[in-house]
Amino acid sequence: MSHSTQLLIIDPQNDFCDLPRSWWPVSPLTGEAVAPSLPVAGAHADMQRLAHWIDRQGSALGQITVTLDSHQAYDIAHPAFWQQRGGEPVAPFTAITAAQVRAGDFLPRDAAVLPRTLAYLDALEAQGSYTLMVWPLHCEIGSWGHGVHADILAACRRWQQTRQRAVHHVFKGMNPWTEHYSAIRAEVPDPQDAETGLNTALLQRLRESGTLVIAGEASSHCVRATTQHIVDQWGSQDHGRIVLLTDCMSPVGGFEQAHAGFLQQMRALGVRCETSASFSL
Repeated sequence: MSHSTQLLIIDPQNDFCDLPRSWWPVSPLTGEAVAPSLPVAGAHADMQRLAHWIDRQGSALGQITVTLDSHQAYDIAHPAFWQQRGGEPVAPFTAITAAQVRAGDFLPRDAAVLPRTLAYLDALEAQGSYTLMVWPLHCEIGSWGHGVHADILAACRRWQQTRQRAVHHVFKGMNPWTEHYSAIRAEVPDPQDAETGLNTALLQRLRESGTLVIAGEASSHCVRATTQHIVDQWGSQDHGRIVLLTDCMSPVGGFEQAHAGFLQQMRALGVRCETSASFSL
């Protein structure tokens, strides 16, 4: 095991940040401001605190890994995939169960994929982890929303210049047939796509750290799922080597209980919950 400290930043992307309007770009197609599509309350301040922490602690950081939620418009968790019984669109933040699909309340727009859709929902529900959520189109590959929060990007650039090593990036979510909250594996791995299975290379890299510091968005979903999978695959009980920067993560609105339960679970396992102000390397 290496004694270096690694920082894992989960999905520090524009679409997840409640950026002030002055940070929004203007669309060259419409001339209108482009707002973050799935902003998490508090995420902008989270990322600014994390950027300051990177600048303060960077000389002691051996590696930075950044995960990037990476989607297309056509995705089982996006509105473009779905329709209601009468052909009406499905609004974002709609939860869909296999029973509702079998009843015809919600259906894929492409009728040919109904069997595969039901197979996915059945497998997802059998795990008992999440109900399928139709999210707003977010982190579309190539879009501004897919990009990294400007303060984090700048802090990582300074770290690279100082330490003379590259940030490691992990892309997740490109397969439209499964949800991919965790950077470790998709919710239901697609047997036809190895990228959705267990990311053993990433796990090995993270396990080699003396201390693994985790931050990012959102604590109710992608941070939670990734951290839980890391703990499950840690290979030992020394969870005190894992540190959550709790003031550098926030939950999706309406999922505050998931955030609280996640932190409670991690503390019970021995994971250290610290703040960017209190935790130094």
